[in-house]
Amino acid sequence: MSLCSHCISGVRYEGTPEGKIELIGGVTCYTATPTINYPTDKVVLLLPEVFGIELENTKLLADDFARNGFKVVAIDYFNGEAISTEAMNDPTFDWMAWIGEHGAGVTRPPLDKVIAALKVEGVKDFAATGYCFGGRYVFDLAFDRVLKVAAVAHPSLLKVPEDLHKFKETKTPLLINSCTVDQQFPHASQEKADEILGGGSATAELYRREYFEGCAHGFAVRGDPTIPAIKAGKEGSFKATVEFFLKYL
Repeated sequence: MSLCSHCISGVRYEGTPEGKIELIGGVTCYTATPTINYPTDKVVLLLPEVFGIELENTKLLADDFARNGFKVVAIDYFNGEAISTEAMNDPTFDWMAWIGEHGAGVTRPPLDKVIAALKVEGVKDFAATGYCFGGRYVFDLAFDRVLKVAAVAHPSLLKVPEDLHKFKETKTPLLINSCTVDQQFPHASQEKADEILGGGSATAELYRREYFEGCAHGFAVRGDPTIPAIKAGKEGSFKATVEFFLKYL
């Protein structure tokens, strides 16, 4: 597995999270709950990038989804070992060594424990929104027929075109929020996704890809909001995800 320099770059946002940290299935999670009536049998899984739920940006993002009527569970599948926010923008950080220690054997079991516990609590329908590292698990959960609807922003660690063909077979609605500069999901992969999942295919109505000009990998969760194009991308990708979930969840 490999990541890119953009995977550990970005901006930390200011704000006070409104959700709470709790254990679900023995796994630490950040949960954000709507203040209005909402369907308790539906949950949005927020699958974070390498800074995990410790990054305030992730908590604030979960809160924003909750304000739109979704119960959100952001999962610490790094078992308390997410990359420290102090390493953000640090060119000396050995992210290759870190990713080598946090493969599927370590990070997938916590995810499965949370889903199993939520099912026991009565949750029947799951959506997932994954960022960078989390995009990989959105695909994997769709492969396992866990999700009713899926969304990713600048996904990492995908195998193209294999994963796209496999995703098409699931018939799960998929939104991809893509951008201009993305080593992990470059233009060639974006075009291949359109070719396989869109176009004249039988499942084309279940696929949507947004493209945000002037943005780079990480924009949807760590992008600099003082730059107009990136602010538009961050807000646009969130809006697109909310609309997609409202339609399919």
